[in-house]
Amino acid sequence: MLRLTRAPNIAICALWVDALRQAGIEATMQRYYLGAIAGDLPPDQCLPEVWLMHEEQEAQARTLLHDLARVPQRRWLCGCGEMVEGGFEQCWSCGAWMPT
Repeated sequence: MLRLTRAPNIAICALWVDALRQAGIEATMQRYYLGAIAGDLPPDQCLPEVWLMHEEQEAQARTLLHDLARVPQRRWLCGCGEMVEGGFEQCWSCGAWMPT
């Protein structure tokens, strides 16, 4: 097993592990309950971690996480005049769907 990275929180760690698994990379989340003892241990030692089951998948896993961190954000102008930014596919103002 190989520790790939630490995540800032459990939710991000779970998303990364799920993305790795979807790509066929066997990964697990470790240390997800240590946040409860932050203060007794140094905070950076209590962050959840992503671990790989097979070390030979490290390069592929690092590339995938690098690509996930750099997903371009969309920006589109709704028919109602509202500028919608981020990953939203529906206008928050009028409820219209993003044009194809």
